[in-house]
Amino acid sequence: MEGIFSRPLGWAVVSPDPTPLADSPFRSEPSARDQAPQYVLPLVVRIERAEPPERTDALETAARAVLRMLDDERSAGDGVWAQAVRDWQDARIRKVVRRARGAEWRRAEALPGITVTGTSAEVRVFPPVPLDGWPKELVKLQVSGTDLDDPQPQAGAAPGTPVLWFNPEVPMSAGKAMAQAGHGAQLAWWELSDEERRAWRDAGFPLAVRTADPLRWRELTGSGLPLVRDAGFTEIAPGSCTVIAEHPALR
Repeated sequence: MEGIFSRPLGWAVVSPDPTPLADSPFRSEPSARDQAPQYVLPLVVRIERAEPPERTDALETAARAVLRMLDDERSAGDGVWAQAVRDWQDARIRKVVRRARGAEWRRAEALPGITVTGTSAEVRVFPPVPLDGWPKELVKLQVSGTDLDDPQPQAGAAPGTPVLWFNPEVPMSAGKAMAQAGHGAQLAWWELSDEERRAWRDAGFPLAVRTADPLRWRELTGSGLPLVRDAGFTEIAPGSCTVIAEHPALR
């Protein structure tokens, strides 16, 4: 579970959580998934110097980009991306977010993938690639040096909107948080029926990213909703509980 804008490991607070781990790709303990070839889902966020995106919008746009990749017909059956997606999901679920601007962004857009646009953010997601097999147009992109902010406090999510709740005790960079939002959206997607997935897709994959207050977070951890435990590859301690996905269909 990787992101951009790295910080040292070991400073994040790991919140207790009763959710069983089972055989999940979102966990720090060794499992059979570690023996499979490792793939990564690349995401590139457009960050122009003059007009960087807002942080929350970037997180929400990254989450929708992951959903678009999972839902795309090229990712299923005999689709051109299907084998790569299966190989990726059979191993650890890694997502890496890098940033691009200007000509870098134009080169990224020329590669096969899907661009998702939010209010202020643009994120392009690409089919999974081997951990050490990034396209040359992406491998050169920066993975550190910039963070994002919200100019206004977060408003409440609209009623009925799926919410990806972030742990208030685990701060992280914008890039890391974008990857974690994608993880949360993916876990919710896995839990939904085909009919529920279609309804979410037809509505345009509405979702909100919010940071829970401590009391709300404790309530959520006992709810049985999908929860992301970070594997600790970057920034935060292994096993940290980062995101809980609250989709109305999962209540």
